[in-house]
Amino acid sequence: MADAPVVHIGENSPEHVAYRLLLDIQRIERKAFHTGDLSSGWTTADRKWVLDTYSECLQTTKGFR
Repeated sequence: MADAPVVHIGENSPEHVAYRLLLDIQRIERKAFHTGDLSSGWTTADRKWVLDTYSECLQTTKGFR
């Protein structure tokens, strides 16, 4: 079986910028990616929240918002 292709995401690509924006929003909204991170009012970021938020961030970086 052939190895999967390696995808390199550049620092200024829309995908990378969207990911960094996701991390900023995650901190602002106090969403934890791990249950061990729960403290001081943080809640767990579920799958739907992560995918919806990243999708919105990606659309924003591509100028569709």
